[in-house]
Amino acid sequence: MKAMILAAGLGTRLRPLTDNRPKALVKVAGRTLLEITLARLRAFDVREVIINVHHFADEIVRFLKANDKFGMRIEISREEVLLDTGGGLKKAAWFFFEDTASRDESFILHNVDVISTVDLVKMVAAHESNDALATLAVQKRESGRQLLFDEHLQLCGRRAGRDREPEIVRPSPRFESLAFSGIHIISPRLLSMMSEEGAFSIVASYLQLAGHGEKILGFRADQYYWRDLGRIEDLQQAEHDLAQRVVVQ
Repeated sequence: MKAMILAAGLGTRLRPLTDNRPKALVKVAGRTLLEITLARLRAFDVREVIINVHHFADEIVRFLKANDKFGMRIEISREEVLLDTGGGLKKAAWFFFEDTASRDESFILHNVDVISTVDLVKMVAAHESNDALATLAVQKRESGRQLLFDEHLQLCGRRAGRDREPEIVRPSPRFESLAFSGIHIISPRLLSMMSEEGAFSIVASYLQLAGHGEKILGFRADQYYWRDLGRIEDLQQAEHDLAQRVVVQ
């Protein structure tokens, strides 16, 4: 199975740590976020990965070379201009179509600044058994941005902020608000269905496709540990959790 790690962001919320390094090379408990993410993917038998880079891109390339790419095949997708999550994936689409053996195989898309114990084997199984276009790890937790799902966990819309009107793309008698966790399982056919160009959010693509009847599903990950490491205080909490073995990497 292949995967893509989204690592091109500027990491502005992690300043001053990212003043002289990319977010992917910020450390938690002595290990970089990139190393932690690669280890997670390796644990689920992923051996081929593409990483998008922008901010201090050469630092990431040197880090991978110094560590012999952690025994994996790792390709780099350089972005001269930040392309956001959707544009970044679209630029790297060639990686998932390069050979006939893998062009029909689902792949993992994973934020570099997410640490979790989400069972990717179960998530892939749920994705494939439902013949979904994309499956998103979601949780019932506080978040300024919520995705809206129906009783079958099909994506129906989103809400940005408690007081703003929700954006509904798929009617349903009722919706459940769930927070996205930055981990996706994607069927390669999605890549040729993204009509947007340049920089764009993959969530925008999901909403557009869901509105046209495509199956974008949620995977309930409430029972798993998860933390976004986008802020200094989140790094500190993750270090504490690792020390207490709340999460094992």
